[in-house]
Amino acid sequence: ITLKKMPSIRETLKETGVRPEEMFAVLAPKLDASPSLHNGTAPTPLTNYLDTQYFGAISIGTPAQMFNVVFDTGSANLWVPSQSCSPLYTACFTHNRYDSSKSHTYIENGTGFSIQYASGNVRGFLSEDIVVVSGIPVVQVFAEATALPAIPFIFAKFDGVLGMGYPAAAIDGIIPVFDQIMSQGVLKEDIFSVYYSRDPERNPGGELVLGGIDPNYYTGSFHYVSTKGEGKWEVIMKAVSVGEETLFCTEGCNTMIDTGSSYITGPASSISILMKAIGAVELAEGGYTVNCNLVMSLPSVTFHLGDQEYPLTQEDYVLW
Repeated sequence: ITLKKMPSIRETLKETGVRPEEMFAVLAPKLDASPSLHNGTAPTPLTNYLDTQYFGAISIGTPAQMFNVVFDTGSANLWVPSQSCSPLYTACFTHNRYDSSKSHTYIENGTGFSIQYASGNVRGFLSEDIVVVSGIPVVQVFAEATALPAIPFIFAKFDGVLGMGYPAAAIDGIIPVFDQIMSQGVLKEDIFSVYYSRDPERNPGGELVLGGIDPNYYTGSFHYVSTKGEGKWEVIMKAVSVGEETLFCTEGCNTMIDTGSSYITGPASSISILMKAIGAVELAEGGYTVNCNLVMSLPSVTFHLGDQEYPLTQEDYVLW
């Protein structure tokens, strides 16, 4: 079978002399995603599901097909379930699926795609279309997932994952969505901020802000910690302590800042020491539990990052 490479949306626009911003101006009223860019910042409200999943809405294609995605600093690619997903993968059919035949801005790619998470492997193929995040449209290569592991995705309330990692972490050299947005020069600053709520009554349950920060969700000043510069949101943590006792990481250890994970994870030996210090009991199926009647008497766990100490109280680190 002879394969033919089709021009990308970007290449087609260049050949016809149309600037991307002109195309977006025409398409914006049809995208079903109201622009939210205000003074160079663009917020996306997040839904909090049981303090374990935080996700927000994006759209793909024209007309817009809506998806709930986790904004994940632990990866750098965007994927959503595909209409082409095999019936063998039940998890696909409990979520919204992208249908390229219904989008007249879709460009075929077809390159195979695979990404590994701690919870399993997601496979599919690449496609290209208009993606709208926080009201900002970009021409984006993304993955249509055709194979999703049942655990954990069959129980997930989100459809896919939008990686907020560095380009160096992206599979197949694909430019991440946020980098595409930054290249347009529409943001006040080339930053993003994330807020997650632990209040089940709060609506929204969190917020992603592109281009800035939301003063409604913090007081005081920010402290900064340098990343290791290896293409990941990875920093050096100086120690972990409970009370006055330093438990481990005394000579420094690498730590990932991962907005896609709902748990504090680490090497089994270190986590075992930490759990023993707070009186937690290991479960047969993994994880740890504490006596609910004793939660308020549990000690704080302190993470030493940069020149600051960040204590987590029992209400912060126990999932009810």
